[in-house]
Amino acid sequence: MANWQDPQGTTGTTGGVNTATVGVPRAARDVGLRSYMLSVYNYMASGVLLTGIVAMLFANSGYAAQVMRTPLAWLIILAPLAIVFAMSFGMNRMQTSTLKGLFWGFATLMGLSMSTIFLVYTGTSIAQTFFATAAAYLGLSLYGYTTKRDLSGFGTFLIMGVVGLLVAMLINMFMQSTAMALAINVIGVLLFAGLTAYDTQRIKSMYAYVAGTEMAGKAVVMAALTLYLDFINMFQFLLSFMGNRR
Repeated sequence: MANWQDPQGTTGTTGGVNTATVGVPRAARDVGLRSYMLSVYNYMASGVLLTGIVAMLFANSGYAAQVMRTPLAWLIILAPLAIVFAMSFGMNRMQTSTLKGLFWGFATLMGLSMSTIFLVYTGTSIAQTFFATAAAYLGLSLYGYTTKRDLSGFGTFLIMGVVGLLVAMLINMFMQSTAMALAINVIGVLLFAGLTAYDTQRIKSMYAYVAGTEMAGKAVVMAALTLYLDFINMFQFLLSFMGNRR
């Protein structure tokens, strides 16, 4: 999950009144919020589409099987992570256009990295898992957008869960336990399902602090990155136990 500023900790109020929305009619705020969220979802969906196209083309070209056996594979795998850190910690110093360029570069590199799934799993099972993930993701994101329940309390729990999941995955690299791998995949799906709803609500609440400011464009890109990561991780964990291997 991209580590950008959470509105829960932003000082954007005066006397308990949100200064970002003072004097703005509710109808105008609602229209602006819908436009903002639509931009986020458009960027996120376009990023996922770009990743899928690059992954499929790279796998079908025959180069993926060769490149992923060389040291270059580590560059392809680690480069997206480096871009996420650069975007997360450098967004305040970067231009919006730079963030957009990094986002598209990230989506492309992720496509190269994920090309191996086409070598491991059948095309039918990849498609089935993708649509299952998309349906679940849509429902979870819609819940996060519409619910009146404050989900901020789940944030720390979910992030700690992701850290624990990474530790478990590292340990299982040496143990090679099938049962542990299955547990990791199930927990991974649940964690990123929760993060989808939580992040959607957090991104929605962020609008009040960036509306009408130069940060709005940057916030859209970073929000799209966050939702992209939630979707891709949920898809990969789901594919690990739903996918049929070749």
